[in-house]
Amino acid sequence: MPNIDRRQALKLLAALGVTGLASACSIGTEDDPDTGGDLVSDVPIRIGLIVPQTGGYKPIGDEMLNGFQLYLDNNQRRLGGRPVDLVIADEGETPQSGQAAVDSLLQQNVLALTGVANAAVMLAIRDAVEQAQVPLVGSNASPRSLQSVVYIWRTSYVSDEPGVALGGYLAQEISRNGEVTIVAADQPAGRDLVQGFREGFGTGDDRISAPVIWADSTPNPGRDTFADPIEELIDRDPEAVYCFFTGSAAVTFIRQLRDAGYDGPIYGPGFLTEGTVVDELGEEASGIITALNYSADLDNSANLLFASGYRKRYGASPTTYAMASYDAAQVLDKAIRTAGAGVNAQQLNLALGRLGQIDSPRGSWQFNQPRTPQQKWYLREVLRDGPVLSNVLITELATLG
Repeated sequence: MPNIDRRQALKLLAALGVTGLASACSIGTEDDPDTGGDLVSDVPIRIGLIVPQTGGYKPIGDEMLNGFQLYLDNNQRRLGGRPVDLVIADEGETPQSGQAAVDSLLQQNVLALTGVANAAVMLAIRDAVEQAQVPLVGSNASPRSLQSVVYIWRTSYVSDEPGVALGGYLAQEISRNGEVTIVAADQPAGRDLVQGFREGFGTGDDRISAPVIWADSTPNPGRDTFADPIEELIDRDPEAVYCFFTGSAAVTFIRQLRDAGYDGPIYGPGFLTEGTVVDELGEEASGIITALNYSADLDNSANLLFASGYRKRYGASPTTYAMASYDAAQVLDKAIRTAGAGVNAQQLNLALGRLGQIDSPRGSWQFNQPRTPQQKWYLREVLRDGPVLSNVLITELATLG
């Protein structure tokens, strides 16, 4: 058919009812970006997306939803050649609300689950997912203690890894007699990020020997929430601060820290300056250095496509939350196609283990044995990029996973 393209040919064959011939034709390869949109079956598959739609984690949930929706829109709302019925459940901000979201989705016979922003929620739903034998492709929360799972995969990271990557770098930057004060939200992710930072820096290093300052973990802090931790930090007069907060908590902590007179360097995992944090802080965010598995200015073909599409649709630069959710959709797309037309949850789970390299906006990665990515980590600094402040890629730090 020299005068019509491949997709037109498929439509013609479908109209004629020649399904056998369509199946026999070479429709594309795994490396062809159009392959994900080719119709394999007109029977929809149901995917459950668990993201915060209320509460303090909602901005992260919105990013995760945006990333997943962008992939679907780029692929004719199909995964593995099948139309997708996407069911969204509100994770909220507590383990109880997250468990309720998962329970509601499992009752709707979803083929797979994805999402989950909060580490405490991920730990709470572990047993329900494993018992249901429905694969969960998590796209954010990934606590270090989540081990020996069969049906839980993650396209994000293990939550101690940003600390490991940054700790090794910072150990070379701090003077021999300097001190780094560690401040973190007292929650599972905070504890993992502190432990990872200590391991990366050197557990026995005197420069990080002072006790960790643990702070309130509320996602919606008030004016005085961080007063005591900041007072203790200022009294120590450290050479640098390593801290973990996200979203509105990050904005409040950094603003109060600056107001208290601290003008030294601030380091943290990339979540510290992701999303709208830099926009809200303005110049108060300038110079903050973070480690993350993604930067919106990475120069690779997958990211050029993803980031430009994201900016066009949502009017903002993409975050790691959006990127990992986009990749979760890509992973499901490939695994559903690999499993075949009659795919069920157990077959899909087996297919997830056979995917190999994923061509991602963060750079290529693959699942390791614990079902998390083996991937690169990057150093970023909040700098003026033209007329705006943004997280600017400085260098590659390490490959972990």
